[in-house]
Amino acid sequence: MRKFWVIPIVSLALVGWAGEIIKLTLDGTVNPATSEYIIRGIKEAQERGAMVVLQLDTPGGLDTAMKEIVEVIMTSEVPVVVWVGPAGARAASAGTFILLAAHVAAMARGTSTGAAHPVSLTDTSSSEQDPIVQKIVNDAAARIRAIAEARGRNADWAEKAVRESATLTATEALDRGVIDLLADTLPELLEKLDGFALPDGRTLRTRGEMLRELPMTFREQLLSYLADPNLVYILLMLGLYGLIYEFLTPGIGLGFVVGSISLLLAIFGLQLLPVSFVGVALVLLGFGLIVLDIFAPSHGLLTIGGLTSLVLGSLYLFEVESPAVRLSWPTVAATLGTLTAIFLFVVAKGLIAQRHRPRPLTSLVGLVGEARDDLQPEGWVFVHGELWWAEAEDPPIARGEPVQVVGQAGRKLRVRRLTPKR
Repeated sequence: MRKFWVIPIVSLALVGWAGEIIKLTLDGTVNPATSEYIIRGIKEAQERGAMVVLQLDTPGGLDTAMKEIVEVIMTSEVPVVVWVGPAGARAASAGTFILLAAHVAAMARGTSTGAAHPVSLTDTSSSEQDPIVQKIVNDAAARIRAIAEARGRNADWAEKAVRESATLTATEALDRGVIDLLADTLPELLEKLDGFALPDGRTLRTRGEMLRELPMTFREQLLSYLADPNLVYILLMLGLYGLIYEFLTPGIGLGFVVGSISLLLAIFGLQLLPVSFVGVALVLLGFGLIVLDIFAPSHGLLTIGGLTSLVLGSLYLFEVESPAVRLSWPTVAATLGTLTAIFLFVVAKGLIAQRHRPRPLTSLVGLVGEARDDLQPEGWVFVHGELWWAEAEDPPIARGEPVQVVGQAGRKLRVRRLTPKR
């Protein structure tokens, strides 16, 4: 459901345009779901001739999604104002590109921007010499510089944010020519936009119009959650373990339900993230080795090999450059350790139980019943409230005679006449 807020103090009127403001909110990582949401919002604003205010608070995200957002902002026919707020928010990594691409860039005091290095480097001294890393960094530096120059902002600092992960506070960003306005609240921002002249000659006017918030749809919210590699990884492992357990045990139960739902959600998430086929192959190989060890015991060698393959596959599963969107070691260790231990314990117990011959829960030996057939020597007897197939020790035993159980082999009883025949 769409929400509406009316701010009576301020409004927007562009020269020759209706004075409506559409507010979008990006609070979280930059991913395909948030990209789809922002593109949809800007397109709707263009159809209505309205200005867009994008409230931004992000640690960064996927490069492909960021490119899509920047492109739609740069080519937008209506002004797009990006406001980093409220206090405590940030526009880091991919968020820096989005902020610089805005027609009007604004920040609240207590916010920050920068740290736009495209890769997470654990060993800077060696990794920076890697030609692939240099290529990625040079490409990102050229793109952010071009964006800053197109908007008349500090291109030197923008390039430094990529190459050196430089950061600025809101006040510093204003002093360095990175942003246009300081505004601690949304009403203050709209008030300061009144009379603001854009480089293309248009002037923003405010007084009394409606601010309309465009929320994310349920589908966009779900996909945004599933764009987290850690969540997708947990769902993937849970789904695979659940289905394998279900196939190794009789019947359809909790493993099938939980495994199927988890695996379907994981597949949705994998469609949103850059996935390595090598990582997927290693994960599947790991599961195969663990299952093989259950049927062909190798004193744990196959299980060890399977877990090694799972760990390597997990680390190479996602090809994500941004440190804000990546699979963490604790997630891999906790997920694999917990699910593998539970899986091996339950499956092992189940397979051991299947190898044992079935035994009755209670013994019927010594109980008294009644013959329901003429036992010559076999027939039905009624014992302990149930019908049992029985063989008489001293046939024949007439129907209706009392009998006593003297032995039991599975579902078959051995009985004798309660009063010996004379």
